[in-house]
Amino acid sequence: MLQTTYIKENREEVIDRLAVRGIDAAAKIDEVITLDDKRKATQTELDATLADANQLAKEIGGLFKQGKAEEANAAKAKSAELKEQSNALQDTLNTVQDKLNQLLYQLPNLPHASVPKGKADTDNEVVSTHGAKPSFAFEPVPHWDLVKKYDLVDFELGVKITGAGFPVYVGKGARLQRALINYFLDEARDAGYKEYIPPFVVNAASGFGTGQLPDKEGQMYHATEDDLYLIPTAEVPLTNIFRDVILKEDELPKKLTAYSPCFRREAGSYGKDVKGLNRLHQFDKVEVVQVVEPETSYQVLDTMVAHVTGLLDKLGLHYRVLRLCGGDLGFTSALTYDMEVWSGGQDRWLEVSSVSNFETFQANRLKLRYRKGTEKPQLAHTLNGSALALPRIMAALIENNQTENGIEIPAVLHQYTGFTSIGLDA
Repeated sequence: MLQTTYIKENREEVIDRLAVRGIDAAAKIDEVITLDDKRKATQTELDATLADANQLAKEIGGLFKQGKAEEANAAKAKSAELKEQSNALQDTLNTVQDKLNQLLYQLPNLPHASVPKGKADTDNEVVSTHGAKPSFAFEPVPHWDLVKKYDLVDFELGVKITGAGFPVYVGKGARLQRALINYFLDEARDAGYKEYIPPFVVNAASGFGTGQLPDKEGQMYHATEDDLYLIPTAEVPLTNIFRDVILKEDELPKKLTAYSPCFRREAGSYGKDVKGLNRLHQFDKVEVVQVVEPETSYQVLDTMVAHVTGLLDKLGLHYRVLRLCGGDLGFTSALTYDMEVWSGGQDRWLEVSSVSNFETFQANRLKLRYRKGTEKPQLAHTLNGSALALPRIMAALIENNQTENGIEIPAVLHQYTGFTSIGLDA
């Protein structure tokens, strides 16, 4: 959530930076300023009224002791009047604060100065491309044919049990999933991340804290009876560990990792982008999260990107790094890099990771602060990244490593899978 103080002190800059997202925010920004002025004026009036009421309360007892009953009763009447005024002012303050909060919840994060203008993913900037595109001496096939041929994933069975977008992994397909999870977790731990197993459902406060609510409310599965939400990413419970927490400077950075299933309704998705493993309602992912001092957050962002690209290098995948444009930037992000891998069987790029710096946007919602020495607590910066999301990684791995007779497994996974190929050693 944007800070009202920053908005008021930097009105034109805020409007210009939100314009990079394609948003004309001038009217909302002015409304924020007006509401905040009203909030402050109401708070000042309320404080003065309460002070007067407290002073009268102290005087009433003394007047009665002095035998000044008439003056004491007049003071009591005035005190009752002040109480009514303070109650009315408190109601006004609550209403204004609620309106202000609702307006602030609608404003996305300010894009970093390096974020390019643009309306959609076609305007994203290609930062770098790595590895060699796979070549085949035969006509490669997409992963949905391969998983059926080698009995790795059963999409029809998933439809029977639950519905479309909930695949069943079978045999070596299940073992490959588990291998990837363990490999990614081991790499994260080696990079200094502490592993957690968080809850896979969260309360509404956690959703608001990291910005999924109210922005993505329609994309989350909601257990209405208990008012709990299935997590769309482990970022949500991991970051909320620090909600309403003041950390000490020497406790930073906080580096966390977790495996979790992720649940997304993906409402409105259709076409080739949802075929096979390309887009699912339930999928597995290893997440990395950091809480850092503001001065270091963009250096940390670079290290997190390097961590993800290092995984892709070790898996031998052809990939590229994108800097997202304003129109494709997530609601809470100030700067996001996407990693896309080449899909040899589909002849297209597949997004497998997003690494983002949220600056103080999440921390302000979470009231996540840190203290330097005896200084006043200040907001920390939060970052997160997919390291990695499994479905499209698996799709790319089996497509790019397919042969005419089977699928070869990258060497770094052999100790995790217990097999070196699929089909070839059957």
